[in-house]
Amino acid sequence: MGFQIKNIKESKEKTFDFDKLLKKEINLFGKSFSNKKKESFYTELYVLLQAGLELKDALELISKEQKKETDEQLIESIIEKLISGKNFSEALQEKKLFSTYEYVSIQIGERTGTLNKVIEELGNYFKKKNEQKRTVLNALSYPIIILTTAFFAVGFMLQFVVPMFADIFKQNNVELPWITTKIIMISNFFKNYYWVLFLVIVITVVLRKFFKNTLWYQRISSKIILRLPFIGEFVKKVKVAQFTQALSLLIGAKVPLLNGIQLTQKMINFYPLQQALNNIENDILVGKTLSESIKKHSIFDSKMISLTKVAEETNQNQVIFERLTTQYNKDVEYKSKMLSTALEPLIILILGIVVATILIAMYIPMFKLSTVIG
Repeated sequence: MGFQIKNIKESKEKTFDFDKLLKKEINLFGKSFSNKKKESFYTELYVLLQAGLELKDALELISKEQKKETDEQLIESIIEKLISGKNFSEALQEKKLFSTYEYVSIQIGERTGTLNKVIEELGNYFKKKNEQKRTVLNALSYPIIILTTAFFAVGFMLQFVVPMFADIFKQNNVELPWITTKIIMISNFFKNYYWVLFLVIVITVVLRKFFKNTLWYQRISSKIILRLPFIGEFVKKVKVAQFTQALSLLIGAKVPLLNGIQLTQKMINFYPLQQALNNIENDILVGKTLSESIKKHSIFDSKMISLTKVAEETNQNQVIFERLTTQYNKDVEYKSKMLSTALEPLIILILGIVVATILIAMYIPMFKLSTVIG
């Protein structure tokens, strides 16, 4: 069974749009409907529908439970669309806070009489996505705290400790070794131009906001990320897990494979995977199988290739992709622990070397000075 999905194929190259950015920022700080909220929304909606409530009544109950006024208004506006005669999928489509992936899945559920099942799967999808996000945050939170502490510790030494020693050396005309001279030069630069460093950080963050959806930025940033030790392989696993999870839901909702590939391209914001899926889509259009197509792309591992081939031979696409999702999520969890384990001692080692270098550079002339005074 095939479905006509409108405007599913959009231009892959995104250009900078200032008005769109402003609207996005307003949504970000005002009316965002996060993945965590979506998990609760779809899960509660499924439970209420299974209990026998009509869709409108279920949404009214969920609306009353919302703590934020913006969330309540969002759900009430969906109810108004339903009252005016529109389908649930059409109501979601008009709300920019819901993705193409969501409203197309709902649309197919409505057409096939499997709306409850699709809503349940959407709840599971966002649950797994949130769990994956928590796994990544847990893995990186401690190393980030250590790195931030290290940055401020070194900054404090360069701003206050080193200048104090430099004044002592200057007053006593102490001959300085080259390492001390270099550290004092860095300290002077930091003391005089720390605002430049701060400005560079702010500009970098702002520019990333402006250009993160452009093709050239995604191409360059993803290439850099994939080349990073540990992190590159970890990010690849995370994105492939998102792909198998999304495709599993779509296949379960009876979405044709080609449309499923098109939808997941729009869902996953990672250039190498988007490019691979674009090429796979073109291969499928000319008659190639999915397993034949993914062989060409290094982002997919041998496990993915072999199990996809099994899925095609046994006509068990949903089961196989669910299994792949489970395996990749376990891999992500394991690699996140490994990443955290590897980064923590590395950051501590680098911090120790930097601090030790500064202290040694300061105390070598002090020993000379004490000898002269003695």
